[in-house]
Amino acid sequence: MACELTAGLLDLPGGRIAETPAWVVEHCVGPLGAGTLIVKPKRHITHLWELDGAEALQLGPLLGRAAAAQERLLEPEQVYATLWSHAGGVPVHIHWVLQPVPARRDHGLLGPHLQAAMFDRAEFPPRAEVEEIAQRLRGLLAGMA
Repeated sequence: MACELTAGLLDLPGGRIAETPAWVVEHCVGPLGAGTLIVKPKRHITHLWELDGAEALQLGPLLGRAAAAQERLLEPEQVYATLWSHAGGVPVHIHWVLQPVPARRDHGLLGPHLQAAMFDRAEFPPRAEVEEIAQRLRGLLAGMA
């Protein structure tokens, strides 16, 4: 699905938010809350050790800028950065999930417990909210380039 979203073969609410020569930033299509971002390599990579030098050099600064944009817009208590790469029990296209976590949490949970509970609830943010946040994050990230 990650490759299909990047290639424009699947509907991506909010569209592409930012990119570097090697990476793209998109809004998460899962139930992890409005403002959650996905940072993934343009090249299909299934293991972290497959990153080439340019991909590795661009990753840290991009994660930092994306989290800073989330902080400015959403004012979370924390931004979780987790690497995800499995579907159906096998490694698939790697991607980092940048999840803003507010000080007040409806779930009362943190870390992987919070993410698991959000998936169990399967409550997706409204498309209009995702699109508005994506547009605002796009503007913030463009100003940080």
